[in-house]
Amino acid sequence: MWTRNFTLYFGARTISLLGDAMMPVASALAIGEVYGIAGVGYVLALWTASAVLVMLFGGVVADRIGARVLMIGADVVRVITQGVVAWAFLDGAPPYPLLLAMAFFSGMAAGVFEPCVNGMVPLVAKDAQRANATLKIAEAVTQLAGPALAGVLIVVTGPVFVYTLDAATFLVSGVCLLLVRVKVPRPAPSNVLSDLRRGWEEFKARSWMWSVILVWVFWGVLVIGPYVPLSSQVIGVDYGWVMAALGLGTVLGGLVAIKLRPSRPLAAGAVALSGYVAVPLTVALGLPLPLLMAGHLLGGCAWAFWSVMWSTSVQTQVAPDVLNRVNAYQVAGSVAGMAVGQALAGPVTELVEPRTFMLGSAVVAVGVVAALLLIRPIRRLGRTSPGEPAGGAPVEVAVGSTT
Repeated sequence: MWTRNFTLYFGARTISLLGDAMMPVASALAIGEVYGIAGVGYVLALWTASAVLVMLFGGVVADRIGARVLMIGADVVRVITQGVVAWAFLDGAPPYPLLLAMAFFSGMAAGVFEPCVNGMVPLVAKDAQRANATLKIAEAVTQLAGPALAGVLIVVTGPVFVYTLDAATFLVSGVCLLLVRVKVPRPAPSNVLSDLRRGWEEFKARSWMWSVILVWVFWGVLVIGPYVPLSSQVIGVDYGWVMAALGLGTVLGGLVAIKLRPSRPLAAGAVALSGYVAVPLTVALGLPLPLLMAGHLLGGCAWAFWSVMWSTSVQTQVAPDVLNRVNAYQVAGSVAGMAVGQALAGPVTELVEPRTFMLGSAVVAVGVVAALLLIRPIRRLGRTSPGEPAGGAPVEVAVGSTT
């Protein structure tokens, strides 16, 4: 697996993920100190909403010019946006409209970047599940180190250095991607609308995929979306250590996903996802730091295993020539609810105490797992072997006939 291309891609993802892992803590502490929970929530919501806004077109462009080129361009934009935010913090309290503007442009860059992440994996690695699990472990290591590092650096050096470091991670990522060499299939001549329609038809044809996305809207609005703004305020100064525990759990989940290859990956992933209930539940109960970290350790393990099963299913069940477009639809659907949840984080504190909302999030998480296991196409989806062509697996035909 460790070819030159995969090694460079692994390096690009790892260094940029380190910067990404630092940002929630840095934003929650730096922006929250000046503008409060609502200020953090609106910045995160605008970032997510702008990403969703351009995701579908990002998938179309990626299938036309290649995912690698688009990812490099997105990295360049984020070098600029994070550098501007770092400069703005030199005065201590950056103008809030500037923070919103940079969140908007950074989110747009992320929106064209994200559909390409899954699309690149089959190009740089033959074994998609092993590659996804390895990348998930790298993400977990960064989640382990990033939050703790950000918490320390915010206190010791302030937000200027942290945002500058984040800009540097995107610069390194872009250089690594520039050195990757992959063959990009030449698509047949078409227009944007027909490309979007083709991606939608491929997405709609897979009942297991759109079923997961429908369920995931509730997950985004009521579980993941409000989590960072609310939990960071509830946990306080120990937030970085709790996020580090979440990262360590993700490492363990990725290691399990390297070895364990269930015949029905989404069903196995949904069962594992039940462990994530411990994340909002431990926050809601206001447990001591060791128990908070234990709950997040379990949640990280659960989240990593589900993520690998989901990414591998998408990559192996969709034909390469439409993979980026289909990824765009599924990623946009996944994060749309998150944007709503992030925007609601501030207003909801006027009505409900944050810990009470977190308790509701735990209940919703249980409902999401139950829904995933009750929907037959999700439960019955089989795995595609590394050598089997994507998009034409007999399993998909069988699954589609059950609806």
